[in-house]
Amino acid sequence: MATEKEKMLAGELYLASDETLVKERVRARKAVKMFNESDPEALKMDLLIELFGKTGKDFFVEPPFHCDYGYNIFVGDQVYFNFNCVILDVTPVNIGNRCLFGPHVQLYAATHPLDAKTRGTLLENGKPITIGDDVWVGGGAIICPGVTIGSRSVVAAGAVVTKDVPSDVVMGGNPAKIIKELSI
Repeated sequence: MATEKEKMLAGELYLASDETLVKERVRARKAVKMFNESDPEALKMDLLIELFGKTGKDFFVEPPFHCDYGYNIFVGDQVYFNFNCVILDVTPVNIGNRCLFGPHVQLYAATHPLDAKTRGTLLENGKPITIGDDVWVGGGAIICPGVTIGSRSVVAAGAVVTKDVPSDVVMGGNPAKIIKELSI
């Protein structure tokens, strides 16, 4: 029988109140708290680098930052997160190279059942998020569970992305739609 963590990582329904998962979230919160409270002149990026599943070179996060576990976040080279970003990483969140995230961007790999009876059991699940290379996500945008954003695309500020985004487009609105195709 699979553990709650194994079910979570597989995107299956699981109980977040599982003792192991609670301990792992507490561990992540402690590391993030230390990072968020670190001196601006000596920002403790090593705390996030150790917490995340992978980080590339020239990776930078402005505090405050928040995540569930950290170990499901995989970041390429030259990635920048502005202030107040949140990543709910119950399943993998893969971010390509040279990506920029405005302030208050939220990446939600976590979700809940639509069926009220199942949701009432406190079971939840996740769907991975994948972001290609050279993507810019504007301030206040929300990327919903299971979304893939193609390379070189732009997500406009305040957009709520509920479906996959092709490469080389500007997406905006709620729900986000293609506003413009970009020339390569």
